[in-house]
Amino acid sequence: MAFTYPPTRRADTVDYYHGTPVADPYRWLENSESEDTKAFVQAQNEITLPFLASLRERSELRERMEALWDVARTGAPTVRNGIAVWPHNDGLQDQPVLFVRRPDHEDRVLLDPNVMSEDGAIAVIVTSLSDDGRLLAYSIAESGSDWQTIRIRDTETGDDLSDELHHVKFTEISWYDSGFFYSRFPAHDPASIEPSRNMAVHYHTLGTDQDKDTLVFANPDDPDLGYGAAVSDDHRFLILTEWQGTSRKNGLLYKPLDDPDADWVRLASPGEALYAFLAHHQGAFLLHTDLEAPNGRIVRLSLDRPEAIYELVGERHQAIELATSAAGCLIAITLNEASHRIHTFDLDGTPTGSIDLPGAGTVAELTGRLQDDSLYLGFQSFLYPPTALRWDGATLEVFAGAAPPLDPNRVIVERRRAVSSDGAEVGMFIIRLTTSVLPAPVELYGYGGFNISLTPMFHPARLAFLEAGGVVAVANLRGGSELGETWHEAGMLGNKQQVFDDLFACAETLIADGVAGPAQVGIRGGSNGGLLTAAAMVQRPDLFGAVIAQVPVTDMLRYQHFTAGRYWTVEYGDADKDEEAFTWLLAYSPYHNIAAGISYPPLLITTAESDDRVVPMHSLKFAAAVQHAAGGNSEQPLLVRVETRAGHGLGKPTSKLIDESADIFAFLLHHLAR
Repeated sequence: MAFTYPPTRRADTVDYYHGTPVADPYRWLENSESEDTKAFVQAQNEITLPFLASLRERSELRERMEALWDVARTGAPTVRNGIAVWPHNDGLQDQPVLFVRRPDHEDRVLLDPNVMSEDGAIAVIVTSLSDDGRLLAYSIAESGSDWQTIRIRDTETGDDLSDELHHVKFTEISWYDSGFFYSRFPAHDPASIEPSRNMAVHYHTLGTDQDKDTLVFANPDDPDLGYGAAVSDDHRFLILTEWQGTSRKNGLLYKPLDDPDADWVRLASPGEALYAFLAHHQGAFLLHTDLEAPNGRIVRLSLDRPEAIYELVGERHQAIELATSAAGCLIAITLNEASHRIHTFDLDGTPTGSIDLPGAGTVAELTGRLQDDSLYLGFQSFLYPPTALRWDGATLEVFAGAAPPLDPNRVIVERRRAVSSDGAEVGMFIIRLTTSVLPAPVELYGYGGFNISLTPMFHPARLAFLEAGGVVAVANLRGGSELGETWHEAGMLGNKQQVFDDLFACAETLIADGVAGPAQVGIRGGSNGGLLTAAAMVQRPDLFGAVIAQVPVTDMLRYQHFTAGRYWTVEYGDADKDEEAFTWLLAYSPYHNIAAGISYPPLLITTAESDDRVVPMHSLKFAAAVQHAAGGNSEQPLLVRVETRAGHGLGKPTSKLIDESADIFAFLLHHLAR
């Protein structure tokens, strides 16, 4: 079928970057509240939604996805004073429910966000249990917004206290004495897309109004820095993590809690290395760092001699992705072929063994303190739904979990490698049924940025895609941390093109190996992964049979001017401030590199009205540009799907996830099945 797109106004807006003119004809789409933008969105949805609904593959896929999604999923509990709180979704609930277990009492529902709204669009984001287990501080967000409200619930009565805190996002909640530390921004308009600045740490005393909260730390001289405060498990120190954008190379400060007037002591400044606080032990801090160790190590830093760092767990070939202290020991999670392994050590660094996980998968959560008897883990894989496990120092047992909805004996998970443009090997997972007929339609999924590793995660929609004859490939591209900080740095800033080249190599390998036929590789990615797929489509339209760009970043020259965008300059660069960065950003920015006369593959862009992480303008401007380049009509769909009452993805209701997944995988199957 042919697609005709509504005429979209092109303005004569031109910006000058370091003397170079750059046209921005769809600048007006940045204003999401304007009537013109609303009309554009409505016109796009009037094309996109009926087309997706008409796909013959959709109804059967959605029905099967719903059945596969209907499996219990449980998160790791937090335990204080014998009282445990944990999230659980019985299958098709829009949001996980928080349960509580008290000594000598039956498990019961403590907090059900599903009753807070009719459409399941209110989600619990952060939880923190007081040391006596009596109170739970929790934050909620509506419609997928990053902005949250903090409330406090009594774990015995199930009632909320009167306290309510606003202007909060990207915060930790750490209890101390008669209240807790948290981070917030100045009062703001929640609908504003202006960047948020001047984050500060406050202390909230229970039963008082927020405007009475004590300012603990602020830095007006550098309003772009962010801060997180945590109380050491022994309640002796307040630890301040200072971060610049999304960089893991954080600053670290501390002060004793028994002396409110004491000065902050700085141990590290942002930009040097990762410094993750694990615990205070015998006059020293135990830290996870990548200082002089790109793959990470665990060190001991004596407070009386902070310049002397003593190594406890040295750097190894496999990157330490996460470390913690719990159940009387040090715990390091490493990556082996993009799957997690858990190693244990005495507090002096002596190896004591490992924790054998149920299989190749992902440890998504770790809860527990150094003085606790147990460590709790949240585990999942491509086949196993999120499960809570308990380790008591000797044995690992299931706290709560469910069997896989698809028989694991029916599924093959293997690792393959592609050789990228510079000769580096790029690993990828290939997931298929034992009965799969190759070549087959392939969903090639990637991210490639921000130190985020793609490890095995449970995704019911993929299982339905496998049953429908598809194959899933998950690529561990540069920009992630699968091989440590070196792997990350090889795909950031001026090296970003290497990430796209890695994806091209993976797609070409899938075709060369006969996993997919020509035009049977469909690429999918979200957020930074949406940038990946949009840029890949623009650069190699011949290579892909379909493209899914979910909540993508597409305008690389202006992204930093909106909401959370300023945090990403450490990863991408800033075209306004750096001429060299402008050069490399313009070279790959998807919005600026769409060209007329090129036959682009079928494209589905997804965004959401309430996305205040990657604002919708990225998707709308990109859609307008690609439709214009096609002359206003095309044989292949070049579509944008705009969701209502949803945001970037965090806290998205299950019902919306299923609908969106049915649209996406039906789109892939429809265009890849040959």
